[in-house]
Amino acid sequence: MNSTLTLETAGPLLPAAPRPARAESPWPRRALIAAALAFLTLFLFVPLAAVFHEALRKGYFAYLAALSDADALAAIKLSLIAAAVAVPANLVFGVAAAWAIARFEFRGKSLLITLIDLPFSVSPVIAGLIYVLLFGAQGWFGAWLAEHDIKILFALPGILLATLFVTFPFVARELIPLMQAQGGEEEQAARVLGAGGWQMFFRVTLPNIKWGLLYGVILCNARALGEFGAVSVVSGHIRGLTNTLPLHVEILYNEYNFAAAFACASLLALLALLTLALKSWVEWRASREAAVTA
Repeated sequence: MNSTLTLETAGPLLPAAPRPARAESPWPRRALIAAALAFLTLFLFVPLAAVFHEALRKGYFAYLAALSDADALAAIKLSLIAAAVAVPANLVFGVAAAWAIARFEFRGKSLLITLIDLPFSVSPVIAGLIYVLLFGAQGWFGAWLAEHDIKILFALPGILLATLFVTFPFVARELIPLMQAQGGEEEQAARVLGAGGWQMFFRVTLPNIKWGLLYGVILCNARALGEFGAVSVVSGHIRGLTNTLPLHVEILYNEYNFAAAFACASLLALLALLTLALKSWVEWRASREAAVTA
């Protein structure tokens, strides 16, 4: 009876006061940051510093002489030619493939996506061997090419084909998820208002994908300039003719010409740093534009 009266006269039960949240300890965060910085220092900053130190160890005149050597200039020129061909070709292919996959349903769509991803899963050396199998002297088309005096391997066409193979996923893979997320409502509205195909592309589609397109082009260019495995197989390592800059670095290093090797390697490192800077700028501009339009 006493307990019943107590409950009836006590009034409604109040929820217990929440316990104050415990302050998060800063040590786990500091430990993770320190571990990340230590990893970056050991595996990124120190190797980069070592490359530039070795490149400049004999002075600026030796550094410039290594870069102005005839074979080095030929290697730089060939790398730039390969990138100049691969990047525009992959830009056109990437936009077309992304548009087809994001906007249409057709038989073989999943197969096309798989083929786009193929260079990511196949070793570049295997890609080079595929071209040897196709265009080599004992390859499927080797006899026909020899009869017509057409050179693919150990010449510029083989280097261009190998570079195209290893780089063609980059633009398409950046644009496909972007175009799928954006949808096609704006393009359909442009068509209803009477816009033609090219007019719709340049005034609606391209402004919406410009930052993803630029991001893919930057990555594609970086891979084209730095490709080693596939190009090494099809080039023949002919000095001054079929050596790209990475192959030229390998030859100099194997000849124990370390100063020249590291000088050319420093040029590749500078290109990589420039690529990272452009990549960060594109990400910043894209996020800033998204925040403004949100």
